[in-house]
Amino acid sequence: MIQGGVSPEMPPFLSAFIRRQPATTKPVTCLILIGMMGAGKTTVGRELARRRNVRFADCDHELMSRTGVSIPIIFDIEGEAGFRRREAQMLAELTAEPNIVIATGGGVVLDPANRALLTQTGTVIYLDAPPHVLWERTRHDRNRPLLQVENPRERIAELHRLRDPLYREVADIVVHSERGGFTSMANQIEKALADFETPPPCTHPPCTP
Repeated sequence: MIQGGVSPEMPPFLSAFIRRQPATTKPVTCLILIGMMGAGKTTVGRELARRRNVRFADCDHELMSRTGVSIPIIFDIEGEAGFRRREAQMLAELTAEPNIVIATGGGVVLDPANRALLTQTGTVIYLDAPPHVLWERTRHDRNRPLLQVENPRERIAELHRLRDPLYREVADIVVHSERGGFTSMANQIEKALADFETPPPCTHPPCTP
């Protein structure tokens, strides 16, 4: 495993960490964005797909298109457990496609089976933003069922504490942004992907000239 720090060209508020896996097990043709609600997965994912000229799919949007109803309505009718079952099925279908960028829902990592699928089927990119930034981005959004509570700001902090270790468990690349724009995040991801795709130097005696 290789972990990279902040490059000289990287803005001080943005950093990427690369965790290298064996090249034969991690197809870079399937990029999977994970992270909390409000992290920017949909916006960044669309930009990455545009640059790579591949299909973009947002799990939540695909579910809404498939069912014909909004995510809050799915929660109301089937509960969170019902939504998670649909989410897992959608994730399995999307990760089976080649040449795709996928934005997942914030709670996709809660299911161990989903985490196993993520690590086996694509290059996983965690967009990490601190709770106070997530709150500012989602505070006026009424389509977040898990935030329809008395103290949504505290709820975001709680969800971040619970999910952050799970995101990091499956991530190949972690990008942290507190103030950086989504274009800057996409740029940094592209740089990280280039490093991820580059084989490490061979130091084994047979490879030494």
